[in-house]
Amino acid sequence: MVFIWIAILLFRRKYLERDIAYLKTIDKKQARIIVLKMISATIFLVLNWYTYIYAVNNVSLQSAAFAYMVCPLLTAFGGFILLKEKLSALKFISLGIAFQSILLLATGSFVEVAWSVGIALLYALYLIIQRTMQHLDKLNVLAVQITLAVLLMLPFYISNHQAIPSDPWFWGNITVIALFFTIIPLFLSLYALIGIPSSTLGIIIYINPLIAFTVAILYFDEHIDPHKVFAYLLLLISVVVFNWTLLKGIFVPKPNKA
Repeated sequence: MVFIWIAILLFRRKYLERDIAYLKTIDKKQARIIVLKMISATIFLVLNWYTYIYAVNNVSLQSAAFAYMVCPLLTAFGGFILLKEKLSALKFISLGIAFQSILLLATGSFVEVAWSVGIALLYALYLIIQRTMQHLDKLNVLAVQITLAVLLMLPFYISNHQAIPSDPWFWGNITVIALFFTIIPLFLSLYALIGIPSSTLGIIIYINPLIAFTVAILYFDEHIDPHKVFAYLLLLISVVVFNWTLLKGIFVPKPNKA
């Protein structure tokens, strides 16, 4: 929260002033809707953080990684249902394959797949709400949401208060996590929603679970049986099918016109 507000006040003050001026021009009904969206998105974001951290530490890193493979697909489906965004027949086929993958994984470990789908659904709902907030600067929105998140978590911290860490290594890690692994990725994902449909944003998110799967298997020695491998391969096929048009444009060279 401290870092993001420092960045805004030092480098993006004009965007903050512009948003304040915009909020002064809207009526009470519109303002109430923005407040409700802001609070709802913050709750979904905080719950997503908590469930993800809990899954990594108490379920498995694979379940957390699987969540972010499923997330863009759920976001696309949610965008179709709630925002009336169009989906092609190919993307519907992709969603069907992903659903089969989830069902297959659930037959092996219902607990893991429940956590995966829950984490993914929370973040998908967060992104869908963000997609509808187009008139406000994304970094300002994120700053307000992180401030609300701090206020939401503060009672839990006070009720379970412990000594403030004094180790410089701890604060170094916190700084790196806050800046490079939380604020910057969240801002980039929200900024991308300005110009592209929420369904298209998914291709970038897949870098996260691919790294997480690699770390889980090679570093933490988590076991992966053939049943899981097949389920993950199905989901990977779903990802390729869903993003086929984009991938085709990237990897297949266009013929030169005479």
